[in-house]
Amino acid sequence: MLVRLTLLSRLYRARHILSTVETPPILSELERILFVHAHPDDETIATGGTIATLVDRGSAVTVLTCTRGELGEVIPEDIRQLEGSKRLAAYRARELSAAMGILGVRDHRFLGDAGARWGTLPPRKYTDSGMQWGSAGAEATEHLPEDSLCAAPFGDVAADIAAVIEATKPTAVISYDARGGYGHPDHIRAREAAQRAAEVMEVPFFEIDEKGDIEIDVAPVIARKTAALTAYRSQVTVDGDRFALSSGPARPIATVERFSRVHDQQPRASAWSEQGFGAVILACVLALVIGAGVGAIATVDHQFSVPAFGVPLPIGIVVSLLIAALIFVGARLAFEGRIVGVFAAIGMIGAIGVLSLAGSGGGLLVPANPVGYLLVYGTPAIAIVVLAWPARGPFRRDRLVTAPTRREPEAS
Repeated sequence: MLVRLTLLSRLYRARHILSTVETPPILSELERILFVHAHPDDETIATGGTIATLVDRGSAVTVLTCTRGELGEVIPEDIRQLEGSKRLAAYRARELSAAMGILGVRDHRFLGDAGARWGTLPPRKYTDSGMQWGSAGAEATEHLPEDSLCAAPFGDVAADIAAVIEATKPTAVISYDARGGYGHPDHIRAREAAQRAAEVMEVPFFEIDEKGDIEIDVAPVIARKTAALTAYRSQVTVDGDRFALSSGPARPIATVERFSRVHDQQPRASAWSEQGFGAVILACVLALVIGAGVGAIATVDHQFSVPAFGVPLPIGIVVSLLIAALIFVGARLAFEGRIVGVFAAIGMIGAIGVLSLAGSGGGLLVPANPVGYLLVYGTPAIAIVVLAWPARGPFRRDRLVTAPTRREPEAS
């Protein structure tokens, strides 16, 4: 089956399949996709067609490159002197910039740079870890450079990726499969760190998978993918519809790119943000009614006090304000936002305001005394503080330290 990647997250919630024969109209709420790759050229080889397709659909695409490929092998003889030198990083960065321009990517970042670094830490550069060929394929070298991606603490790498997720708010994160494609240690580290960051930030994670059930037909943009590959002159040789790297024979430039969604480490309940409009309306109405009921009870009972050692203890107002605070805080936490809490506050403050007015007999349920003033002005003050308090994001630095375990792709 062929599906559109611009609906990755909705696809797995609703199981809708969009035909690739007829492009659907641009949606009002577009997807935001973060691609995480280890070296320049990886993003074009594995996902270049998907990137171009997303850009053409109007989706927000961010490409995050973890290293500058400092230890890559150089193919052309006329620039072979760059291999093993510090100049190769700058050369490959220019190639990457050209490829991004061809694919239409406007938001590219290097891991560790400003905009891809956790918190207020100073920028750092992750370098290529290198690799060697062993009996099982690509594997790590015996001595890792101290500033390399694989030598860095896993938590640092995952935290920096999480910082990009926090900044760009993607609806999906895409990286390699568990083997990193062919086993390069940088690919594996990039995938594991991206997956952990996506899990902590609660964003769907997708892996590049040759047998994946999500198939993207990139034939309409194959010319741009080919041109982007050609931009990587130091690493790629392009001949018509085929390309070759320094490590192997020529192979076709893929016209179909496949992906699979990976299960989260811990199954989580359906998020409130994923509920339909009807559920939101119902919750707001119930919050309004409950708030009004609690406000009415508080108005009637707020003057209640208990004498202790000859001094009246204002139990009524203390309990009333405590219940109000609990309702507002609970609404924010349970419904992942402010809207339901706002309706609860409207109901509670509205009921208190109405019942504070003079009755038909001229009496007041809320007399003009300190306890009455606390009820009338304390309740909205608590609501303002609780509902205006900045939201705490899902970023949990302590949860980023451990690499995720390998899991099977999610079935469609």
